[in-house]
Amino acid sequence: MMRRDHCLRILAARVTDQIVVPVFQAAFDWLAIKPDGLNYTAVGAMGQASSHALGLALGRPDKRVIVLDGDGSLLMNLGSLVTIAGVAPKNLVHFVCENDTYEANGGHPIPGAGRVDFAGLARAAGYRGAHDFADLDTFAARVDEVLHAEGPVFATLRVVAGDPAPQDFAALHSLEARRAFVERLRAV
Repeated sequence: MMRRDHCLRILAARVTDQIVVPVFQAAFDWLAIKPDGLNYTAVGAMGQASSHALGLALGRPDKRVIVLDGDGSLLMNLGSLVTIAGVAPKNLVHFVCENDTYEANGGHPIPGAGRVDFAGLARAAGYRGAHDFADLDTFAARVDEVLHAEGPVFATLRVVAGDPAPQDFAALHSLEARRAFVERLRAV
């Protein structure tokens, strides 16, 4: 297993001007690691990160869109996999942080914990590529392949929580955060 914050640091080193849609615990980790106006936070909309990312990918086909989903969140909206695959945005990269829990809701186990094959679901839905990573060195060696593949591409990151990140919900949902995103998106 990999620590989520370690995975996100590897990813952050490669993100330049891509739109990143992080959700729940991954959002807090991501914002602490890679604060940027192009972070579109979907916290509070469990299950909707992949749909938000799809809308952004379709609206800005010139920009790479990376979604940092949670396993519990994705389970709330599995139909998005089929929708994304059907539309097939070439600029969408979908990561799911799999830790087998609804971490944001007290760490309760997700249905099918330990048995769900998220990469297999994405592959069956029709994603162009699907990967599964449980080793940090392997992820580091192959992350560029995932990020540069024609989308939609999917990758499961089998993770455990890392160091706790600040959880400032007020800042996350603030008007300032929304304005910063819109302004930065218009500028790129």
